[in-house]
Amino acid sequence: MVVVALMVGAVGCSSYNKLLKANDSDQMFHAAIDYYNKGQFDRALQLFEEISPRYSATMRADTIMYYTGCCFYKQGDFMTSAQIFDEYRRTYGRSPLLEDVEYMHAMGYYFASPVPSRDQTTTLQAISAINEYLERYPDTPKKGVCEMRLEELQNKLYDKSFINARTYYKTRKYKSAIIALRNALSDYPNTPHREEILYLTLDACYELASNSVSSLQVDRYLDAMDAYYNLVSEFPNTKHKRAAERMHRACKNYLAKHNAGEIESDGADVVGESKLNTNTNMQ
Repeated sequence: MVVVALMVGAVGCSSYNKLLKANDSDQMFHAAIDYYNKGQFDRALQLFEEISPRYSATMRADTIMYYTGCCFYKQGDFMTSAQIFDEYRRTYGRSPLLEDVEYMHAMGYYFASPVPSRDQTTTLQAISAINEYLERYPDTPKKGVCEMRLEELQNKLYDKSFINARTYYKTRKYKSAIIALRNALSDYPNTPHREEILYLTLDACYELASNSVSSLQVDRYLDAMDAYYNLVSEFPNTKHKRAAERMHRACKNYLAKHNAGEIESDGADVVGESKLNTNTNMQ
């Protein structure tokens, strides 16, 4: 059986090479479609690309561009297929294949969308393309699939925003972390990471206050208190309740002492400044 398979493959290759050498555009066109229908996308693509210039501005030009894009799509080269389909829809706006083309154009960006830790430009392109498709074809039977894809893509943006903000926190760059965490909530208020972001904001505010010089601590402890109330008002039974309560008590104790006039001495300030200098990355 192996020998037979090898013989069939050899015959197929020989036939394909003869087709290329014959240089018969019409024969190559029909053979390319036949190869495509058989799932031999690499051979179909080579033939379509070979004859494409010959059929420029003819009745077959749109068909060749369509199948060329489909070949790249089927082979997993989604960015190339998206570019071809984008050119197709701009060139052949009245084609009966347009809806199918615009769907694959959008899905090409979807499949090319990277993991959340990487740049999400393609994810944004996918969201835009899918929304545009749904606006143009609101009654499409693919609506459910498109909405599911959109939710998945949106979750990637949530994850990316959270990962970026958490990176500042993990590297103890607390001022930058606070800004990034608050921006993450502002940009994506429905993020599933909302509780964790609010807690990390509290922790970052507390750490920043604890490691600041005394002249900055009052304002920063007050900021930490605000962060605490933001967390517990939304998540009164937060999984971080014990740690949050500990930071809350520490903030209250410091502010109570400060308001009572128990201001640290100049020597304590020097110690505080020395401690800050060893933790410059926290600010």
